[in-house]
Amino acid sequence: MQPYGEVVQLTPLVRRIVAPNPGPMTGPGTNTYLVGSRDVAVIDPGPAIPEHIAAIEAAVGDHLRWIVCTHTHPDHSPGAAVLAKHTGAALVGSLTEDDQHQDLTFHPDWAIDHDSTIEAEDWSLTAIHTPGHVDNHFCYLLDQEGIVFAGDHIMNGSTVVIVPPGGDMKAYIQSLERLLDYDVRRIAPGHGELIEDCRAEVAKLVRHRLMREAKVFAALDGLSPCSVDDLVPVVYDDTDPSLYQWAALSLRAHLIKLEKDGRALDKAGVWHALV
Repeated sequence: MQPYGEVVQLTPLVRRIVAPNPGPMTGPGTNTYLVGSRDVAVIDPGPAIPEHIAAIEAAVGDHLRWIVCTHTHPDHSPGAAVLAKHTGAALVGSLTEDDQHQDLTFHPDWAIDHDSTIEAEDWSLTAIHTPGHVDNHFCYLLDQEGIVFAGDHIMNGSTVVIVPPGGDMKAYIQSLERLLDYDVRRIAPGHGELIEDCRAEVAKLVRHRLMREAKVFAALDGLSPCSVDDLVPVVYDDTDPSLYQWAALSLRAHLIKLEKDGRALDKAGVWHALV
């Protein structure tokens, strides 16, 4: 595991610092990426932990131009406001409705749009809107190296939790496939190590989600009418029960997708299969 505060050169253009916030949902910690050397962008500065902010500032010196956030969850963006105050760098990202899970300190100077480009002298980042985990999620493709900074769209070693209403399973699957419209080669996830084959990883994740959806529908068809709590231990019988509270969130997202597809119906929290 990369030591906290250590700067690791991953590619000619990319360095990484890992925030000291390990946990069940963050793995070894949030990855903060530094792109470029003369004009630097920080991607996902992470939590506003003083030693982590100090490590970022020591690594970028006076070259920081952009502070870019993939989304505004508390393990990804709170460091942005602190860095901006210290350096004057521009904040780049997108906002969403407050669902009690957002970092409310983040106020972008540049509310990024899909396919917008951040351009430095020797590198460029293309913003790719990837709703699913949450509706204001963007991935950023480093055009010169084919590396996509994936935030919580793709993580190494675990699946992404989809939390309605901001999270949307149908949008998530579509957003995974959207990445394939670009020259994507490697994935720099928000948590965990680099993933070498982006196209293979996307295919694996889409297949996994659709298999889970099939399992959700089979369980719903067998138990209908039923609640989310009834379905969790059946659908996630391959998951540690201590994680059922998180599994229930993604399960609800699967059910909402099935409802949009005309295969399920929610009546006041009681779910029915439609065949």
